[in-house]
Amino acid sequence: MQRLALVAMLPTLITAALLVTLLTRHQLVNLHRMAQSNADSIATQTASICVQPLRNQQLRELLHIADSVGELPHVTRVQIRTAAGQILADHRAPEDSHHPQEILTVMRDVIDRVPSGQQTLLGSVLVGVSLHEAIAAQHASLRHALLVLLLSLVVAGVIGWLAARWISAPLRHLADAVQQLGAGNRKVVVAVTDRTEIGELQQGFNHASAALFDIQRGMEQQIEQATLELAHKNAALEAASVARARFLAAASHDLRQPLYALTLFSAALAVDETDPRRLDRIAHIQECVQSLDHLFSELLDLSRLESGAVQIELSEFPLDQVFIEACRNFDMVAEQRGLQLTTRHTGLWVRSDRTMLIRMLSNLISNALRYTHLGGVLLGARRDGADHVRVEVWDTGRGIAPEHLASVFDEFYRIDDHHDDSSSRGLGLGLATVQRLAELLGSEVRAKSRLGRGSVFHFKLHSAPAREELTSPSDDISADLSGKRVLVLDDDPATLSGIRFLLHSWGCEVAVAEDRLQALEAIENWPAPADIVISDLHLRHGERALDVFAAIDQHYLRDGEAPFARLLITGETRNDRLREIIAAGIPLLYKPASPQQLRETIVAAWKSARG
Repeated sequence: MQRLALVAMLPTLITAALLVTLLTRHQLVNLHRMAQSNADSIATQTASICVQPLRNQQLRELLHIADSVGELPHVTRVQIRTAAGQILADHRAPEDSHHPQEILTVMRDVIDRVPSGQQTLLGSVLVGVSLHEAIAAQHASLRHALLVLLLSLVVAGVIGWLAARWISAPLRHLADAVQQLGAGNRKVVVAVTDRTEIGELQQGFNHASAALFDIQRGMEQQIEQATLELAHKNAALEAASVARARFLAAASHDLRQPLYALTLFSAALAVDETDPRRLDRIAHIQECVQSLDHLFSELLDLSRLESGAVQIELSEFPLDQVFIEACRNFDMVAEQRGLQLTTRHTGLWVRSDRTMLIRMLSNLISNALRYTHLGGVLLGARRDGADHVRVEVWDTGRGIAPEHLASVFDEFYRIDDHHDDSSSRGLGLGLATVQRLAELLGSEVRAKSRLGRGSVFHFKLHSAPAREELTSPSDDISADLSGKRVLVLDDDPATLSGIRFLLHSWGCEVAVAEDRLQALEAIENWPAPADIVISDLHLRHGERALDVFAAIDQHYLRDGEAPFARLLITGETRNDRLREIIAAGIPLLYKPASPQQLRETIVAAWKSARG
């Protein structure tokens, strides 16, 4: 609209300016000519009437002529001189307020002409005529011209603006329609105003708007349908994930029962056996059992993590103790493979979950030993800033190729290698379990490797201030269990038989039961209270271990006996079923537990119960 208005005003401005300039200039020239002509006429007349007085030197007459001419309009000065330049009469206006530039001066000679044709110069006449009125008329003319010019511009501007609005109205309507179309909330249609190019544009916009509206509605329907499909697929994936977690939990629970019994029987067979051939066969059985134990341990850890059964218990402890405890179970493995398992003394303390940290280090050490054939494994730590400690597990194995390095923490990911011993290969869950445990501790495990040179796995823990360690000789975990009275409760007869045989081999006095009544009957036949009661979480007839513990407590409290140690061994991994056990603070061991783990846990529970 502004451009159209400017286009309309520009020709008017140029035309008016040219007309005003030309007319004003012409008028000024005319005014100047008229003033010049008037001054010439007055000077000529004055010179003609001064001939006789100048010839006769009539001064009074000359003065009278000067005064008479000076009274004429616009005359500001009249001066009469002789030929020698002597001023004989000089008349000036009484109030000479005119600027010198506003006075036009004309001089005429006074010539005496005789009949003989000769001319005699008698003198001269000087007449001054004022141009003030002419200049005022000029200024008035300019003012009028400017007013006319301004009025013309205003009229042209109004007309141009109205014309611009009228011309641009269809375009503005199209612009508003485009904005509405961009909002996409409804179908937009503009009115077709004429049959010119604007009308064609309006028709084209209406066609495009209708097409876009149809496309938009189609896309919205497709998006809605795709959203529903994604929701169904997401629900199916969540259901599959839950089903997988339940399957892993149920399968590991059901399969660990016979595996646990097999572990106990294989360990009991080696007790007091001296025949080399039988010992070799037992060793093969134990090797297969250990392989199955490793596979089910991976499944157990995964199902526990996915079901939320793992609870974080933060405490402050020295790293050196954790290193020693994590390496204890692998010293013999490293020795059998001809490898060195080394821990570097650090003196550092951390704040973390001790059990989770031991499990993480055990998985990393086991993985490092499995893929190392020469050299060994080094476990160490160093400070990483003021608030963190960096724990590292180094090995001199064959390393990990770069294309596999980013996927080694994925579930069920294994690197196929013909050098692997098939009996020691896992399910590809060890490093995935380590990463999940690290995430629970607010950390992240990272790996670096050079193919053929080895690998290093490291993660960070929060540091804690070091303090003096309190040690006691009674903390030896390998304490003797001879003579200890142990009551074992389980609903699986094979498990009861296996653990009774194993405990007998350790010198324990063992009684077994499958429910509360059998447990109470067993302790009634003992001459002294039980030292420790070991129970499965679920017993026969749907009874719970906590209820049996409570019944045994009531029995011993009635007789004034000291409280007994208790231990739960279960294959359950679901958090809702373990929450009450964890809250009660009862030691918990997950099936299948190795004989060494069982012995250590029994001794620790017995010492804890004795204060």
